[in-house]
Amino acid sequence: MIRSLDLGHSNDRVEDFDLKETYFRFLREDPEMTMPVAAIESLVVLLSNTKPSTSSELIQILAEATESLKKSVKNSISLSAGCDLFMRFVLRNVNQYGEWEACRSHLITNGRLFADRAKASRNKIGEIGLPFIRDDDVILVHSQSRAVIALLTQAAKKYVRFRVYVTEARRSDQGVKMASVLRGEGIPVCVIPDSAVGYVIDKVDKVFFGAEGVAESGGVINEIGSYQVAVLAHNAHKPVYVVAESHKFVRLYPISPSDVPVEHPLEFSIDEPQSHEEIITASPQIDFTPHQFITALITDLGVLTPSGVSEELIKIWYD
Repeated sequence: MIRSLDLGHSNDRVEDFDLKETYFRFLREDPEMTMPVAAIESLVVLLSNTKPSTSSELIQILAEATESLKKSVKNSISLSAGCDLFMRFVLRNVNQYGEWEACRSHLITNGRLFADRAKASRNKIGEIGLPFIRDDDVILVHSQSRAVIALLTQAAKKYVRFRVYVTEARRSDQGVKMASVLRGEGIPVCVIPDSAVGYVIDKVDKVFFGAEGVAESGGVINEIGSYQVAVLAHNAHKPVYVVAESHKFVRLYPISPSDVPVEHPLEFSIDEPQSHEEIITASPQIDFTPHQFITALITDLGVLTPSGVSEELIKIWYD
């Protein structure tokens, strides 16, 4: 909690502003909001409650606040993407203004617009990805993804007839929740155990899953099990499409799943677990799918090859 954030020589301080609570409040109030967007919204609120006298003090405040937020939240990869993107937005705009108060007002106004555009990206993905779903398709979806839901719902509203296998995603049971949402949209669904992916892979036409973060290589950090789904699909010559908002692009370059930091690394033990639930709880939440197993990424920027992600990150950070 940022009870009092020291601004060096300035007399201004951010009193009693809880960035972490603000972040979680946004997520509670809007279940459709992604973690990067919640981070951006929270930083805009922080900016509104901050009155530094110089741009360098503002940057110091944001840097300290974002670092504190990242450390206090489990599995912060997706959140980090939003924080880093907002910092880039601030740095780009600060350098264009000479008069500080006008700059601060511009950042607050356009920061909210920036967040609104990020939230709207999911609808754009639905429109861009629509040609990838055809009549009589059998689709495999791993776990739950709001972007995938937006795409499938858009197709259903256009009267495209398709069926969906959804993995239960045993670590979090997000797949069960995904299936419930799709059924509510009138989409025929079959929930399968994670271990049944190999059994159904020859019956499907294509695979979709979302992303916690998209790495510079075009590889994807997502719910545990995504990697094995992609490998099985690749072996069966089935296309794998990652559906993700561009605000989830992160400046990371993992090579394999072991390069991604996890909260619960797997460990050997001679002690018996107390329950099956203990085994599930102690397993990692996320894994990494290398770019060679991904056919394309359907994003609000368009349909990208994995190699196109690095080009987009260069545009975002260095243009």
